[in-house]
Amino acid sequence: MDNLEVLLTKQGEAFDAFKKSHEEQIAEIKKGMNDPVLAERLGKIEKSLDSAVEAKASIEAAIKAEKKEREDLEARINRHGIKASGEAEAKRELELKEFNITLASLAADQKKQFVQLDEKAYADYKSAFNSFMRKNDRLLTPEEVKTLSVGSDPDGGYFVTPDTTGRIVKKVYETSPMRQYASIQVISTDALEGIEDTGEAGAGYAGEHATSGNTTTPQVGKWKIPVFWIDTEPKATQQLLDDAAVDIEAWLSGKVADKFSRFENAEFVTGAANKILGFAAGYTFAADSGSGVTWGQIGYVATGVDGDFAASAKGDKLYDVMGTLKNEYLMGAAWFTRRSVITDIRKFKDGQNNYLWQPSFIAGQPETIMGYPVARMEDMPAKASNSYSLAFGNMKEHYQIVDRQGIRVLRDPFTAKPYIKFYTTKRTGGGVVNYEAMKFLKFGTA
Repeated sequence: MDNLEVLLTKQGEAFDAFKKSHEEQIAEIKKGMNDPVLAERLGKIEKSLDSAVEAKASIEAAIKAEKKEREDLEARINRHGIKASGEAEAKRELELKEFNITLASLAADQKKQFVQLDEKAYADYKSAFNSFMRKNDRLLTPEEVKTLSVGSDPDGGYFVTPDTTGRIVKKVYETSPMRQYASIQVISTDALEGIEDTGEAGAGYAGEHATSGNTTTPQVGKWKIPVFWIDTEPKATQQLLDDAAVDIEAWLSGKVADKFSRFENAEFVTGAANKILGFAAGYTFAADSGSGVTWGQIGYVATGVDGDFAASAKGDKLYDVMGTLKNEYLMGAAWFTRRSVITDIRKFKDGQNNYLWQPSFIAGQPETIMGYPVARMEDMPAKASNSYSLAFGNMKEHYQIVDRQGIRVLRDPFTAKPYIKFYTTKRTGGGVVNYEAMKFLKFGTA
């Protein structure tokens, strides 16, 4: 928590430095100059702001993990029936008890391995080991050296184990946290259906002796979101599963789960016809002047510049996008875009010279644009000609995720001997159900 407070302080200092440098850059541009040193300094400050936002998320995740670790520790203490006067004493007793259990298990495994050793191989190894202890390795015969290199752990192998304490370095893959914002429903069939209530009843003036004559009856429609199969089939040899120093099966399971998550997130954002429909690419878009668009289409506001924000008053179009969203959807609304677009918006100001983007100074709260939270969706398209790279709206009202079945693994040791195949499947789907709850900024002229 102390690290988080320090990070928030440094983030505030970096933002102040960014504002000062940006002001200096604007002043230089107005004079017809462009100081490369100032531009370089501004770029470094922007990178530090990005790093601070990402580090804040990492620290919050670490705090969550620490809480889970503490809960797991309490569960282990309760499982072993340990009673102690304090936390430190309880930890010591737990470590001692689990150490004894592990030691007993290792002793049993070692005994089993020893019994299973080929008697001749063991005798050869023991003879070579005795020669090594008496003569040293320079006087051993080639056969003794070979025997010694594949020998038994109990007779010296434990003394030459490799150092495996190095950390595992993992590549970070960016994704879009759609499940944090969209609506999610688990079903027991192959599709989810619902009603579209888009019509309204009629009304008119009536008199004392006459009716208005209005007979308008509201109409309803239906929407449907099917689920799709996602699968993969990694494999490993039985020997690797048996002998590896790490749990290969658990490692594969974690990698597949991570890939499934990133795959479905990308589809929820940019999926197309005949598969999961993405909210930013799978539907028809129409220009919205503020009065709304035809149901079944998603409204947008154009920047007026092909592939970029407007040349001046860049933030005005963000206000225009907000103005097209009905008041009922503002509660729970957020901005959805990728990191590169956020970097541009970070420099925008309003008419009172205030920056539209603001960092978060409170743990657990996201950065904001014009007072509304920002969701970083790295699967949204980058700025390009006529791209829909920025959205504003209420994702929970707008997009529905449907889960038929979570990740399921079929362990197959028969069809690809000596490999074990892990056929992994998941069934999920997604689609827009409320077309007016999200508006886009189109990077185009119209």
